[in-house]
Amino acid sequence: MNATPTTADDLIVIGKIFSVHGVRGEVKVYSFTDPIDNLLGYKTWTLKREGSVDKQVELVSGRLQQSKFLVTKLKGLEDRDEALLLAGYEICVPRNLFPDLTDGEYYWYQLEGLKVIDQLGQLLGKIDHLLETGSNDVMVVRPCAGSLDDRERLLPYTEQCVLVVDLGAGEMKVDWDADF
Repeated sequence: MNATPTTADDLIVIGKIFSVHGVRGEVKVYSFTDPIDNLLGYKTWTLKREGSVDKQVELVSGRLQQSKFLVTKLKGLEDRDEALLLAGYEICVPRNLFPDLTDGEYYWYQLEGLKVIDQLGQLLGKIDHLLETGSNDVMVVRPCAGSLDDRERLLPYTEQCVLVVDLGAGEMKVDWDADF
């Protein structure tokens, strides 16, 4: 395990170590990628906890377990007790490793923090995070300075709701309806 050369601002969280598996130092991982096993395509991970970048590790192997999580083997990690110390660490990779998207497609990290403005020009808040649901993704919009009110809103990330995404301006225009 090495010190990391990547700055924290350049890192995107793609998973989290949550437990150990067996006695040979394997760890269980929640993957935030879609599909889940896309995380295994990134061979070098930067681990951080509570916003602090701690170390870099190398993925040796991994497999999907019960369609819910991954079991991974990290280079130099041979002991269950040592592996247990990694529980709670977020798995990050530099954003420049992500594949380019076509126009109109965005990674979640690009949407987080955008101001959300309704069709009347009212500021609803900022996107705090997104949730995956069965039918569509949902944006969690939390109030911020200058917001219309103090309400948290759950807005669908759909073509009907999202009118314009302007990353340069740091905002998204939505057709907001109280029925969402």
